[in-house]
Amino acid sequence: MNKRYFPIFTTNIYIRPNLDNMVVLISKILKRLGFTPLLKENFQVAINSIKTTRLRSTLTILIIAIGITSLIGILTATDSIKALMKENFGRMGANSFTIRSQFSETGSVTRRARIINDRNITASQAQDFVENYRLPSITTIFANAVNNATIKYGSVKTNPTVTVRAVDQNHIGYAGAIIDKGRNLNNRDLEASAFTAVIGSAIVKALFKGADPVGKVISVGAARYEVVGTIVQQGSTFGGSVDNQVWIPLTNGKSTFLSDRSYYVIGIVPAEGVPQVKAMDAAEQLFRSIRRLSPVDQSDFRLTRSDAVMEDIMKIMSYVTIAAFVIGIITLLGAAVGLMNIMLVSVKERTREIGTRKAIGANSSTIKQQFLFESIVIGQIGGLLGIVLGILAGNITAAIMKTPFVIPWLWMFFGVLVCLIVSVASGYIPAVRASKLDPIEALRYE
Repeated sequence: MNKRYFPIFTTNIYIRPNLDNMVVLISKILKRLGFTPLLKENFQVAINSIKTTRLRSTLTILIIAIGITSLIGILTATDSIKALMKENFGRMGANSFTIRSQFSETGSVTRRARIINDRNITASQAQDFVENYRLPSITTIFANAVNNATIKYGSVKTNPTVTVRAVDQNHIGYAGAIIDKGRNLNNRDLEASAFTAVIGSAIVKALFKGADPVGKVISVGAARYEVVGTIVQQGSTFGGSVDNQVWIPLTNGKSTFLSDRSYYVIGIVPAEGVPQVKAMDAAEQLFRSIRRLSPVDQSDFRLTRSDAVMEDIMKIMSYVTIAAFVIGIITLLGAAVGLMNIMLVSVKERTREIGTRKAIGANSSTIKQQFLFESIVIGQIGGLLGIVLGILAGNITAAIMKTPFVIPWLWMFFGVLVCLIVSVASGYIPAVRASKLDPIEALRYE
């Protein structure tokens, strides 16, 4: 059997591939990387020094941990919100868009252009659009019948935060919702203006406490609706979660809650393969003709892309991220000053120890290394504690907001790096001062 030999770096030493020789190889690698017995001893001296000044070290560690906790905690929460928004955005469809009134429902706007139509989109205009839009797509008409409604079932009622929405049978596809129990609203419900309803998961939990709600009758003000279906939980969104909505037939909503002055919205989800730009151009041209606008008239309605809403939300989240970063950095600057102060005091208190070590052979770089180790260990302990607390705080906030659990690996690495920079920067000046002490003068120090 032939013997094989392996070179170790650039040395002329060769070893056989067995366990003893592997130990020698690892030892030589560690030595070349600088992990010498002296380095190990310096590290142990640094740990013992931290234990000796436990109170001061603990306070500094806590200051660093608070800074990292605020940084990681807020960033974890924002990452969780972003994850939820991307999930809901993907469920709803990246190409979806709406046609709605040019103006807000509450604000007043002075227009200089000639006025042809009422400011609101009427039900008949929306219906004309749905019937004449030719591109393959899901089209739906909906309107908020009651905002901040209280829904009752017997003696039990919800908080006054429920949205009662009048919809057609296609709204479920536009909202990206899934029926959990029962069925969706259908053509028969719309033709008969039936008092039927599909309710979200939050309403199911609030009113029925685990019982099957299908077939039960709920009250919306003076009107009573039979529950024909429930929706699978989606989670909270900035656009209004379906979990806290009651869907009633559009025709019933028009006769019970809405009026000729109510605002209707058209939702469109182009079929796969249909470009959003093409779908929006076709929708705008068709609705301009329905609104009887001439080529020189400005559009008195607006098309809103779902991804544009997503971009606005992400922009807001980026501002929150910047604010969290600034808060964390300010706190860490305070921690850096405290850490530097502790190290300077430590140098002063251990002047005789430094003199003794120099007298028995320790050089300036060894002394400098010892104090840098102390600073780095304190910084990293504070950083790791802050990362753990930050992840917990961020995900507790996410749980309260019912958003996904996330582990921010990038921010964890960033936190460790920031703590390393802070600890080295804070410990360098004290370490240099300690390394420059004259051993004779140090031994005389009282």
